[in-house]
Amino acid sequence: MNQQLTKLVFVALALQATGAMAHILVPPVKKPLPVAPIATRKFIDPQNMDMSVKPGDNFYLYANGNWLKKNEIPASKTSWGSFNELRDKSVAAMKTLLDDAAKTTTKGRLYQMVGDFYSSGMDTAAIDQRGFDPIKADLARIEKVNNKTVFFDELAYQRSQGNGMLFNFGITQDRKNVSKYLPSFGQGGTSLPDRDYYLKNDGRSQKIRDAYRDNVTKMFALIGEEPTQASQDADVIMRMETALAKAQMSRVEMRDPYKTYNKLTVASFSQQTPGINWADQLVKFGVRNQDTVLVQNPTFYKSLDSLVTATPIEDLRTYMRWNIIKDGAPYLSDAFVKQNFAFSRVLTGQKVQTPRWERISGLIDGSLGDLLGQLYVQTYFKPEAKQRMLTLVDNLEASYKEHIKNLDWMSEETKKRALNKLTSFKRKIGYPDKWKNYDGVTIARNDFYGNVKSVSKWRYNYMINRLGKPVDKTEWSMTPPTVNAYYSPVNNEIAFPAAILQFPFFDFDADDAVNYGGIGAVIGHEMTHGFDDSGRQYDADGTLRDWWTKDDADNFKKRADQVKEQFFGFKVLDSLKVNGQLTLGENLADLGGLAIAYDAFKKTAQGKASGKKAMIDGFTPDQRFFLSWAQVWRVNMLPEQQAQQIMTDPHAPGMYRCNGPLSNITAWYQAFNVQPDNKMYKKPEDRIKVW
Repeated sequence: MNQQLTKLVFVALALQATGAMAHILVPPVKKPLPVAPIATRKFIDPQNMDMSVKPGDNFYLYANGNWLKKNEIPASKTSWGSFNELRDKSVAAMKTLLDDAAKTTTKGRLYQMVGDFYSSGMDTAAIDQRGFDPIKADLARIEKVNNKTVFFDELAYQRSQGNGMLFNFGITQDRKNVSKYLPSFGQGGTSLPDRDYYLKNDGRSQKIRDAYRDNVTKMFALIGEEPTQASQDADVIMRMETALAKAQMSRVEMRDPYKTYNKLTVASFSQQTPGINWADQLVKFGVRNQDTVLVQNPTFYKSLDSLVTATPIEDLRTYMRWNIIKDGAPYLSDAFVKQNFAFSRVLTGQKVQTPRWERISGLIDGSLGDLLGQLYVQTYFKPEAKQRMLTLVDNLEASYKEHIKNLDWMSEETKKRALNKLTSFKRKIGYPDKWKNYDGVTIARNDFYGNVKSVSKWRYNYMINRLGKPVDKTEWSMTPPTVNAYYSPVNNEIAFPAAILQFPFFDFDADDAVNYGGIGAVIGHEMTHGFDDSGRQYDADGTLRDWWTKDDADNFKKRADQVKEQFFGFKVLDSLKVNGQLTLGENLADLGGLAIAYDAFKKTAQGKASGKKAMIDGFTPDQRFFLSWAQVWRVNMLPEQQAQQIMTDPHAPGMYRCNGPLSNITAWYQAFNVQPDNKMYKKPEDRIKVW
């Protein structure tokens, strides 16, 4: 749901939760997040608006124009907006917790683990003294690879240590039998954010490729290679990764759940790749007695087989060494960290490196998230927020039911199935019901790289150990301090981590218009993902199964295509336009979520109120609802980051996430007296309604 999602997020393989409970032995003292005094707070602040812009011409700028002018992007950021503000709050909260944990040795193993990990990451003197010593053992192993058999042996070993190379591998739910886990093979092997960076010949892509090649050369030099050899090695990396990129599906193709679902026997998979014995590889991966696998893109693996067969062993060693260097660079000495950032600047435009404490806090959240998450929830999360959210979800669900029942393009048969799916949504609010305990992870206060590796190995083994066990649907795919939300199609669940339950999304002191325009629309957004162009193909229990009549599916596609074409028309940066196909799922979710949230809001006392007494700070309840929606998406973004977002992110930029759905909502026209001569105006018959 988050508009930036540069790491993200949504295609990664989620870890499943353990059955054991973890406990913080000494709960920390409650430290509420700082807020302005209620008396001075304006949840819709006219000072942030640009009244010189007509709301019907550009509502995003009308609602946020002065805020955008006053809030420059910090040098250590690539963007600055509502999400960034909340992330900064979240990461500051984590820093407080980690600083406290780093000072104590008396509060138990789990508390001490996060403190020691943080201390090890902040001990730059010790890290710099070691240089690249932490990766020398792996580099030495790779030097012994002298044939293709040993190459695949080493690939398997490195994967078990958390160093996956050449392709992606995980244990995931079978989309057509969601109660069962299967080994899953995905495309991969490249380092740039998207395959198109290797394949497009525009000036921007060429500049990034040149910078990437220079980065590879300099990284090899940092481990002692002579300039000529380092340059030759960089050529090898560019050649191999370009070949892998050519074999990959595009991000748009990857959104098709049927195209990426290929269940093969291990024997038939091996037949497609004569140079790779997958039965043998699986055993080395730690997978035994498994005769069936899922293969995301079989064509990729045929090309991979041909590439490995045709590539000299010395080049394969170079590729492996690069992956060890690249993956280790953020955790090595300052020279590696600086070079890593130097290339990142070209990709994103970021001017100053993110402070180290912030990077280490994020690393621990991603590594030991259920430990840090417990501390975060105990300290910063109000239990009553969970109950308030459940009430909001109930209200949004009731509104959604009405929308489905009243659809004029869907048959009664499909409506019944849609309603069944809606009422089957599992709800996750704030934090997990049970926590991982990370048994087997070893954290040492004086070994930062070793700590990273220990968690990586634990994560791999934890994943492998899923096989043969029941699917644990209590597990979360995000940690409590994450400012985001998600929908899982295979689990048919919506989840809202604790950190997003803050203003501008949600506030106990805010009026309903603000909360429904913020978190209400987010709830509706995640619900609508269950019915977007991809999510609609999964049924109530999460199984990939067609539950639509042909006419209903055709009617849906007709409306979805209208949304796609609307967003293809948004020009963002020089020649770059929003990719209406890549962003279709998110745009459908925004449109549906906003419409559902508005109708739910209209059932509240404030939503029913009218007249001067109902106005707050000069705005009617309906106006406050739509202004709340708009302020969620306010963001300034560097051009380089925006270009990357257009290419890689399934979310449209903030302005278009705000304005695109609004132009289809008749209530917005009425709230702001939008007229035919306004730039955002669409004739009533042209306004798109899907859900």
